[in-house]
Amino acid sequence: MSPLGPFSRPEADAPAPGAIPGLRGAPMRTPVRTTDAATGPGLWPALAGRLLTRQLWIELYGLPGYAMTLKGRVAQAFAATPRDFRPVDGAVGKAALGGKFVLAGSSLEAAAPEDPWNRPSPTRAFAVELHAFAWLPSLMLEGERGAREALRLTLTWATVFARWSPFAWDPVILARRTSNLACAARRMGQVATEAERVRLADVLGRQARQLLRPPGGAAAKAERLVAAAVAGCVLAGAPGAALRRRALRALPAALSRTVGEDGGHASRSPEAGLELLLDLLTLEDALGQLSEAVPDPVRAAIRRLTVAARFQTLPDGRLITMQGGGPSNPARVAAALAHDETASEPTGTVGGIARIRSPLLTVAADVAAPARGAWSAAACAQPLALEIVCGRDRLITGCGWSPRAADRQGLRLAPGHSTLTLGETSTGAPLGGWKGDLLGQRLIARPLHLDVHRRDGEGAVWLEAEHDGWVHDFGLLHQRRLYLDQRLDELRAEERLHPAPGQKEVVRAIAAPYAVRFQLEPGVQASLARDRRSILLRGHSGRGWWFRTDGPDVAIEPSVHVDEGLTRRSLQIVVRGSARTDSETKIRWKLSPAGAGGEPS
Repeated sequence: MSPLGPFSRPEADAPAPGAIPGLRGAPMRTPVRTTDAATGPGLWPALAGRLLTRQLWIELYGLPGYAMTLKGRVAQAFAATPRDFRPVDGAVGKAALGGKFVLAGSSLEAAAPEDPWNRPSPTRAFAVELHAFAWLPSLMLEGERGAREALRLTLTWATVFARWSPFAWDPVILARRTSNLACAARRMGQVATEAERVRLADVLGRQARQLLRPPGGAAAKAERLVAAAVAGCVLAGAPGAALRRRALRALPAALSRTVGEDGGHASRSPEAGLELLLDLLTLEDALGQLSEAVPDPVRAAIRRLTVAARFQTLPDGRLITMQGGGPSNPARVAAALAHDETASEPTGTVGGIARIRSPLLTVAADVAAPARGAWSAAACAQPLALEIVCGRDRLITGCGWSPRAADRQGLRLAPGHSTLTLGETSTGAPLGGWKGDLLGQRLIARPLHLDVHRRDGEGAVWLEAEHDGWVHDFGLLHQRRLYLDQRLDELRAEERLHPAPGQKEVVRAIAAPYAVRFQLEPGVQASLARDRRSILLRGHSGRGWWFRTDGPDVAIEPSVHVDEGLTRRSLQIVVRGSARTDSETKIRWKLSPAGAGGEPS
């Protein structure tokens, strides 16, 4: 059997939710110091609980008669057609109608009357998108013919996967499938026979009822409850009302844990916040079609998430790519913000991300610790990481890692981001081995403490942040000072390493190598000047910007960038040197428009 067979066949032993096949033993891009945090007191209870419950749920849900427990009163009709506000790529549906599924950068041929369910998927990412019905919104654009094919594929899936299986019924995949199916169900029902329509309603009801059962954990509970509530809006009569009431009753508590007062998602991923906002907008639309009031906690969450999404959108129309969130795309971001008529955005810090700006420069800095526990499955070890947009060109960014690139866990480490590293190590690492198999690739690290100060003046803004992530291994604090001259559109910065108070008595090496990295957006051109201290950067617009530094060794090196789970080649600027662990070290750098201050010789 193909190693990817378990993702398509329910009878095979599928990996536990969150597990990444082939990751164990795979080399990291960067060495990571082992820390006692990996076996700290907070981890063992989670491991013990997962060990006790994982097999229990697999055995329980895998019982031959379990499917009968999901059977409730079957709705005889569909009451709503909720709008999914996400833009749809019509090419995916056209290809699927022709028997070719193109998902997550891979493809699979399965022309009707064949189907993609009872065969191996080319990659795990493809299998996730396939079973999440990511192809369904696009297929529905193909009119009656597309709706008939969507109905056939859905009912065939329901036959092949009638019994629960760990992958196909994984809570995250199940939530997306339920949401996609709910938004299309009424239109699919219009081309179905009466028997097919009743069966389709039964399939949707079973999905929603499973979403209301364990396991799943708190980290995605709000998303699961929203999907179940949307399904409850679609199913007519008492069956839909019962689902709707159960989901909406539990949703406020889940939203309070997921959405912070400033609108930041508990995972700290801007993209996760945007996706939850889009889901809540769909729920709001579905309730409106039923003439039911939207609960106040849902309205409040939409308002806060909208404020955060606007703050976390950069001038190029895409999101800040920090803490496991991808950039999304301008159309998707615009769709999530279109309901908000106000163009104002908060200043300061939202979701642990600070922003400063001038007419041509926008700088975003990660000034909070990564999420911990179950929320950290997509977190990155990137203290004080930067993203910088010059005009509408995103020049300096991160590696773009998100859970869609689950096989590239090493990109979650500090060297994959625009920040300083010591000793080519990282301040945290994804949980691996059997622990990672049980709990998923949570980010394991010691608690990170940060101090942040901001001062706004006339024509300038100063942002200063410091973290203690290097204290345990090197006894040094890292302070990043940013001064943005808003009149000159010039950013001046200083990286300061200095001994932490009370660390002198610890015996350590007298020096540690450092590297300050600036990851460049794919397509950005970088040319090293003759002075070996200046680099000319040009983005997609062609406008030039000078990067200058007094660091002892400056180089332009190859790097990689992840876009929608696919790896692209890119470049990085690396400033290297050595820092004494018993004294202060400073590295200064500057970013200014080309022509300002003259060209280096």
